[in-house]
Amino acid sequence: MSRLRIGVDLGGTKIEAIALGGDGGEVLRRRVATPQGDYSATLRAVAALVGALEDELGRSGTVGIGIPGAESLANGRIKNANSTCLIGQPLRGDLETLLRRELRLANDANCFALSEASDGAGRHAEVVFGVILGTGVGGGIVVRGHVLGGANAIAGEWGHNPLPLPGPGELPLPACYCGRRGCIETYLSGPALIRDHARQTGETLHPAEIDARASAGDAACEATLQRYEARLGRALAAIINVLDPQVIVLGGGLSNLGRLYRNLPACCGPHVFSDVCCTRIAPPAHGDSSGVRGAAWLWD
Repeated sequence: MSRLRIGVDLGGTKIEAIALGGDGGEVLRRRVATPQGDYSATLRAVAALVGALEDELGRSGTVGIGIPGAESLANGRIKNANSTCLIGQPLRGDLETLLRRELRLANDANCFALSEASDGAGRHAEVVFGVILGTGVGGGIVVRGHVLGGANAIAGEWGHNPLPLPGPGELPLPACYCGRRGCIETYLSGPALIRDHARQTGETLHPAEIDARASAGDAACEATLQRYEARLGRALAAIINVLDPQVIVLGGGLSNLGRLYRNLPACCGPHVFSDVCCTRIAPPAHGDSSGVRGAAWLWD
């Protein structure tokens, strides 16, 4: 019987689990809402999802988990998680106790980048930068098929660098959960886009609604998305200037805004230290399943 790999994507709004067969093909998938702010309930939800997959398939598998943060190299506890109930918790140990097996954990953006670099939009590229634009903002770097972890387990964490060149409309610098101000995440996450539109218009709309209205000619929604694209272009240009990847793959809920792929090259270009910018900005080949697939492949 072929090897069963189970991947779990522990996100800020949903927890998704997938089972992959020996050939990497999807066998089964399940998804539940993330218990908000409740660490114990989150542990139970992850364990229940894995148990449900194994019960339905009648066999057990390896388990890899993508998390919105990283394990501290000092004590193994979770750090840098925008799902703040995870911070300081011994997540790996607690889940290994519940599931009665060894687990592999990685940052969710690293899982996403690995999936897309392996057989997705970044396939055959030497350097791939995978971006998460969702509840939080993160990134992962894959070089020649290998994820970069870094000396501090924070490689790719561009979301907690300052937004480059903040203008009058971007001041005062907003506070971030990490304790800093003006982080890229405070401008480019899904909640940040919603807040920006509400500040300018007094109307609270989800990103998909803003996009739909902009496409229908709503000037205020169009202006909101242009502000977002300009900020994202500056932030990605900083990555290009340092890493110079062949491909940047966008993930997370905001990656579904198709206009980003048309407009971002022009937004990045003026801030890239080159006469031309050859970096391709692409949607994920595996959609919002890329992170959970990458988690499953942690056992490859």
